[in-house]
Amino acid sequence: MPLSEQEQRLLDEMERNLYRNDADFVAAVSGRGRPNYRSIVLGVLLAVAGIGGLIAGVALQLLVVGILGFAVMFVGVLLAITPSKRGAVAPAESPLRNASPKTTRAGFMDRLNERWDRRQDGDG
Repeated sequence: MPLSEQEQRLLDEMERNLYRNDADFVAAVSGRGRPNYRSIVLGVLLAVAGIGGLIAGVALQLLVVGILGFAVMFVGVLLAITPSKRGAVAPAESPLRNASPKTTRAGFMDRLNERWDRRQDGDG
């Protein structure tokens, strides 16, 4: 079911306010930068080696080898999926950053509540 024009405008305004007021969120979502392919390749290789060690530990019935294989596999997966800190884009400083969060949120929430009340009054 498509959104009405009013709902689309409200959604667009909410998105603009989110981007304007929450620079940290925007940086986390859109400012990831380039992936570190070296870490990904190394992580995948470690994960494959860890799986091999885990299988070898089970096949040879050596608990220590299985545990070490699992640990290597776990570290490899973490290395592959963790974003790198190098080249990360610093969040842009927002002019509203100095405003207290309560004031900004209260104004935004008040506008949403007023719109909700108007919508409810118009429908019934």
